[in-house]
Parts: sequence; C-alpha cells; structure tokens
Amino acid sequence: MMTDGQAFDIASLHAAYETGWTVKTMIETVFARIAAVNDPGIFLHLAEKSDLLVQAAALGAFDPVAQPLWGIPFAVKDNIDVAGMPTTAACPDYGYLPSADATVVALLKAAGALVIGKTNLDQFATGLVGVRTPHAVPRNAIDASLVPGGSSSGSAVATAQGIVSFALGTDTAGSGRVPAGLNNIVGLKPSVGALSTTGVIPACRTLDCVSIFALTVDDAWRVFEIVARPDPQDAYSKAIPPVGYGAAPPVMTIGVPEKADRQFFGDAAMEQAYDDALNTLKAMGHRLVELPFADFYATANLLYEGAWVAERYVAVKDFFDAHEASFHPVTRKIYGGAKSLTAADAFSGLYALQALKSKLAPLIASVDLICVPTAPRHYTLSDLDAEPIRENSRLGTYTNFVNLLDMCGMAVPTGTRIDGLPASVTLLAPSGKDGLVASLADDLHAVSRLSLGATGWPQPPVRGPVAAPAGEALVDLVVVGAHLSGMPLNVQLRDLDARFRRATKTAEAYRLFALAGQVPPKPGLVRSDKGGEAIDVEIWQLTAEAFGRFVAAIPSPLGIGTVLLCDGTSAKGFLVEPFALDGAKDITDYGGWRAYMQSLAA
Repeated sequence: MMTDGQAFDIASLHAAYETGWTVKTMIETVFARIAAVNDPGIFLHLAEKSDLLVQAAALGAFDPVAQPLWGIPFAVKDNIDVAGMPTTAACPDYGYLPSADATVVALLKAAGALVIGKTNLDQFATGLVGVRTPHAVPRNAIDASLVPGGSSSGSAVATAQGIVSFALGTDTAGSGRVPAGLNNIVGLKPSVGALSTTGVIPACRTLDCVSIFALTVDDAWRVFEIVARPDPQDAYSKAIPPVGYGAAPPVMTIGVPEKADRQFFGDAAMEQAYDDALNTLKAMGHRLVELPFADFYATANLLYEGAWVAERYVAVKDFFDAHEASFHPVTRKIYGGAKSLTAADAFSGLYALQALKSKLAPLIASVDLICVPTAPRHYTLSDLDAEPIRENSRLGTYTNFVNLLDMCGMAVPTGTRIDGLPASVTLLAPSGKDGLVASLADDLHAVSRLSLGATGWPQPPVRGPVAAPAGEALVDLVVVGAHLSGMPLNVQLRDLDARFRRATKTAEAYRLFALAGQVPPKPGLVRSDKGGEAIDVEIWQLTAEAFGRFVAAIPSPLGIGTVLLCDGTSAKGFLVEPFALDGAKDITDYGGWRAYMQSLAA
C-alpha cells in the first residue's frame, strides 16, 4: 500500500511540527491510516484518541531538544508493558493490566513519544513466522500472500505501513530482524543487555533483547540513544553506551559466509539479491572475506535444544502447567517438549555453546563486521500451512546464533529482488559495536535509494554529523598509513574502541615517504617548507585514556605531533623522525599511503 500524506520518519515529522503541523492532526492521521490499511491483525489494543490528545497537550510547545521524540507515534509489542493497556503476549487467558510502563516505554514517553497501541506477535514471542497467534495474522506490508515474519509481526507491519514512526519488538532468535527484512524496514537488535527488559515477558531471559523497528537507520539510532540505559532493576542489564554512530570507515573487512555454506533453500531470487548486496559493499570500497559458517549454524541449532527450550518453559511454567489448552497448538508443542528435559540436558547445551564460542571468537575478531542475509527466503502463508515447524526454523538460519554469541545486529533493506519482493541483509558485530553496525547500515540503505517500508515515501536527506555524547571527551587522531581503515594495523584502533570520524587531507605542507625495513610497511609524514602537498589521511577518535595507551605503544621512528589539515584546523597525528628518511622513498606524488599500496598491488 502507498501511504498518502505526511511522512512519519522522525526528521520529516519534526520538520512538519516546526512549520505548524499539530499533534492532533498527527493522531487523526494515525487512525485514518489504520482504517485505510484495514488489517485487524496488526493491533491487539489501541489507545483512545481522547487519551492521546490529553498526552499531546501535556507535551507543551514543540521542543525537540528537551524531548527528542516530541510528538512521535510508536507501537509496542504485546509482551512489553504499557501502563493501562493489557499485556497478553497473544494469549488472552494470560492477560493482565500493568500499572507501570516497562522501563524502555517509560524512557520513550519521557522523551515525548506517544504510544498508539499494542501489537500482535507469535504467541509468547516463540516463532519467526508471525502466524502463531489466536488472532488474525498481520498481513505482510509488501505482499499479503507472504508471512509477515515474527515474532514481532504487528510491530514490523505497523511501521512498514507508515502508521507509526517506529515500534518496539523483542529479539531472542531473530524476532527483531526477520520481520524487518520481510517488510522492507530497518530492525535494530541491540547488544544483549543494552536495553532494559524490566516489564517484558521473558522468552529466554538470558538472551532477550528489546528491538527497534524503524523506517530509517537514523530513526532506529535516535530511539536507541534514548533507551540504551543501564537498569538496576534488570539483573541482565549492561552499561553499553550508544556511541560510534556516524561516518563509516571508508574501508572495512566484512566477513560473509563461504559460498558453499550459504543456504537459501531454493530461493534463487534471494540468493541473487544477497550477491547484489555484496557487490554493493565491494563497490563502496569494502573488502569481503569468506568465513566458514558450519560452526555458526551449529550454534544456531542449540537455541531450540535443551537449555534454551527449558528457559522458555520456565518463563511461564506455572501458567503453562495450569492452562496448557490456552496455548497456540505449535507453541504448546514446543513448551510441552521442555517438560522432559533435565538439568543434564541444560548443562550439555551450555558446554556445547561455550566450546563453539571459543572456536568462533578468533573468526569473529578477524573482521570488522559480518554481513549475512536477513532471511534465506520468503515464505507464503500456504508454505507455512504445509510445513509450520520446518519453515519457521529455516527463517532463523542467519539469526538464531546471534544472541547466543553475544553479538549486536541490524537488518537493513538493500534493494528489490527480481520478483519485486524486498531484499535485506543483516550486519553483525561483537557486543558494544552497535554504532559501527548502524553506520554501515545507513550507508547501505542510502545507496539502495529505496522508498520507506510500503509507504512510497522517499528516504529523507542524508544525516548530518553526529556529535559525541554529552560529557564524553574524545581526542582526534590523524592516521596516515598502516592504521588507515582496511590496513593491517587498524585493528589496534578497533581494539581501543576508536571511532572513525572522517577522511580528509593535510594542508599542502607535507611530504610522504615509504620507510625502509618496516614490517608491516609504513610511511613517514614530514612537514616540509620546500614544496609540500596535501596528503590523504583519516581522523579517528579515542577517549583520552585510550589515546594515552595508543601513543605509549608507538615504536620509533614514528611519533605523534601536530598535523595541519586542509580546512585550517589541526590535530594530533603520526609524524616521523628525520633520521628514518635515510633510504626512504618519496611517494608524495601518490597523494597518500593507500594509493601507493594499491599501485604496488597493481
């Protein structure tokens, strides 16, 4: 469906408010869109218009600085508490009326956002298909014959249809990524523990994440910045600051599954779309490295064995034992199977996971990011009728292992398949690298030039510079050689959580030399008063503590001095001691170390 009227991405909606559009008009538009979409499967509960108008009046004058989500409508998956709205997890007999908001909902409300309603899901967040619900099944926003993806089906469809600006889901096995990929929107799966799960019905408490569906990467990140807060009420909460989002490094090493390990289950169009996305990454300048994926798949298989099936059962044990007939037939079968599991089964699973983690750790550390298909294929509703368990399992091919390995990820649209259906990849990285993942995802989405969700709205203008979080002092470091992105020593910056800021040039006052006897090869930058040139450099940012550690480890003849930049500013950066120029080759005419190294490779 094409959505008429005002675009609801956050930038566009705030621009409308700035010029006089009202929250009352926004609320009327939301309900008009709900009626126009006419999908009874999306919402399980809707807010009253009158209540929303009272909340809107309480916002006061438009102030996106004090309230960065002022007047922004959002939806909440119905396993997350919203005070005064029933929580059922798509199991009506389980329902209760919470008196308090989940922590993430409270933070969003405080930032000025308005809850439109509670959304449908695979019952108790168990499933990746979006059809395991006693209610009407939400219709895939792109093609109603396809499954919407789950378990956060309603949240994804509400966002894709432009009814809300963003929605909250949850993600244990892929529920925040698969529905995003199948509905042409962004799905942010944060590092485990970055978002509080207080007020969220658990699926697997040790793995659960609150996820964010949005029309753009920028919107998903804005929401993440607000809700990524440690919560003392949540024993699994972690302090993972929302940092690192901005310009992506120009050259990154991106791991991809080996060709022989890729699984698409006969969907040639999805396979081609994934190849197209990888070609886009290469065209953007990134380096792809094929990784063996058998152990990732082995990790994924653990999720529906032993320990983690038992964990799902434990989350609702008392209710399940007393009300087994209240469960959806497929959900009942999964939970019922856990009753025969023993503590020995659970420990066997934990031991197997630890062995796989140890084996995969160096592989994950060998690359900046990993790029996988979000889902291996699209499935129709009739496909699910024929094979409800197998097809659900296959949808988790590239998602089930992620939380078990403590990784963050983001599903991002990359194009349209040859049959017109949406294509998507998911970018993955170790815990705490959410900003790096989002930075590359934003670049990929921009290059695709796709419209947003099913709305037909164009992507908003490219974001501006992203400032460092308030109170965090960062030091700029100018790198010129082996520490450039994609170069052998860049890992030293990554290990210190350095953040790429921008690529630029020095002032026209420097000469560059290839130094003799350096392993790996390194250049030396020297300021010259006898005909210097502008040299390509990158600026990375580190905390003061990390900068001190980095400088202390720099070996002679390199050192850190003040480097003049082409825009008239200066920063600390690499220079070389003059004695090292004996026997060095002047490579100034190449304009930078990367160009020189490429000439050698050629």
